[in-house]
Order: sequence, then structure tokens, then C-alpha cells
Amino acid sequence: MGTDTDRNGGRHLVVFGAGYVGGEVARQAVARGLRVTALTRNPEKAQRLADVGVEVIVDDLAASTWHKHAALRDGAEYVLNCVSSGGGGPEGYRHSYVEGMKSVVAWAERARVGTLVYTSSTSVYPQSGGVRVDEEAPIDETRAAGSAIMEAEDVLSASRAGARRFVLRLAGIYGPERHHLIDQLREDKGEVAGRGEYRLNLAHRDDIAAAIWGALDASAEVAGGVFNVADDGAATKAEVVAFVAARLGLPVPRFTGEPASGRRRVTPDRVIANDKLKRVLGWRLRYPTFREGYAAILGA
Repeated sequence: MGTDTDRNGGRHLVVFGAGYVGGEVARQAVARGLRVTALTRNPEKAQRLADVGVEVIVDDLAASTWHKHAALRDGAEYVLNCVSSGGGGPEGYRHSYVEGMKSVVAWAERARVGTLVYTSSTSVYPQSGGVRVDEEAPIDETRAAGSAIMEAEDVLSASRAGARRFVLRLAGIYGPERHHLIDQLREDKGEVAGRGEYRLNLAHRDDIAAAIWGALDASAEVAGGVFNVADDGAATKAEVVAFVAARLGLPVPRFTGEPASGRRRVTPDRVIANDKLKRVLGWRLRYPTFREGYAAILGA
């Protein structure tokens, strides 16, 4: 993968949704010597990005007002749509994912865009029962959140946006400053949400960023496609909780069997396969399992 300034110098990356993952990719891109433009609707995020050399547009992705911004007029070699729902229930999902993607596509079909990457979610898969789920598995068109995320994939697939398009379906995101499980345990209520016997599929932020760069820097022979992004762990939630609790010096809590706050159902029990991403894009994990990832977060 092209990680040096010489290869990337002068190239332009546009990031839509420069939050936890998108903001990290934007910062890495500046360090690589790229020109980086990011769109966010959060003024605080905008200032943090501007402080590290990112050109920032503060606007709503689902609008079209940003299309004529000078930094976007000529398009870009690289485009990353890494938007999140920002809350608001099903309507928020649809606004951010579907209407946002429609806006991105409308701009990208008129501008000169090279490689376009969209970060979707493994929540589109309905499978449970401990089965192994690869990119050929049937998706779920019925769930409100999953449906909006999948519909955004369909909008991109049906478009002429970009010379090539990648869809990265992300497993549960964690990493520095984003560790809901650690926060739950530190509250020390003696319980955590979910089912302990269900497998927990995770992806560390830094490994997700590496997958995004794998797509952006992929050789010309790779036309695009759909890729799962998950680590090699797929351990039970009980294993993960016991490991983290031990590092925190806390007793192992019980599981409620109920969804976490803000979720409509318990995350299904399955193993998200990452073989295609490794084989086609040469993806290598810095944090192969939850053990390496949480140890780094906890400084242990």
C-alpha cells in the first residue's frame, strides 16, 4: 500500500462524515502528504480537523449546498463516505445514510472522482446461530437501521459515481476514546447488556483505517467490491468481558440478555469472515483479536 508522501503527494482526499473513523483517516492522510477536505456538521470536529491541516466544510451531507464549494469543484482522486446516523432513530439513519449517499452520488457523478469508499455495517446481515458470514451471505432488508444502511449501498451500486467503488461492512467499532464495554464495567453495576454466549465481532479503529487505505490504494486491477471488516477474534462476549474485567481489577458481571441502550435487539451470534479483505486487498491486522486491542487501550 502507498504509505509515503511521494506516492500520495498532490492527491486530494475528500472525507464525508469526519467522525471517529473518518476523522482518523483524514489526519492520517494529512500526515501522508495528501490534500484533505472534510465535510462535517459538527463545528467542534471542524475546528479539530482544521487544526491539523484539513480543509473543512461545515454542512449537512444530505443537502446539496456543499456541492459548489471551491475545494470540491474539480472532484478528487479519493473519496470516503464514512457518515454515521448522528442519532434520531430510523429517520436519522435514513437522513444520514440514504439521503446523504444520494447527495454524494449527485456530486460525484458530475465531478471527476477516482476511488470511492463507503463504510457500511455488518448489521445488514441477519444471520445468527454461530454461523460464518461472508460477503455472499443474504442481507436484511427489513430492519429499520439495516435497511437504511443497505439502501445506501444500493444507491451507490446503481450510480455512476467514481471510477471504482468499495463498500466496507464494519463490525463493532472500538478503539481509543471509544470503548463502551470498558465504560459499562467501570460503572460497576454488576451487569452488562447482551448474551455472554454470543460471539462478539469487533474491529479496532486503526485496523478499519488500514482497510480504508487498502481500498484507496488498491492496484488498478481491483475494480472495487464489498468487503467485511472484522478482526480474527469472534470470541464470545463472556470471554471479552472476563478479559477486560480482569485488567480493570473488577469482578465478572452477569449478562442481562437484553439489548444495549439504543439498540432494538441483541446483536446476533455469528462469525464475520474477513478472508476476502486479506486476500484481495492485502489487509493485515495490527490488533488481530480483542486481547491486543483492549490491552493497548488499557495500557497493559
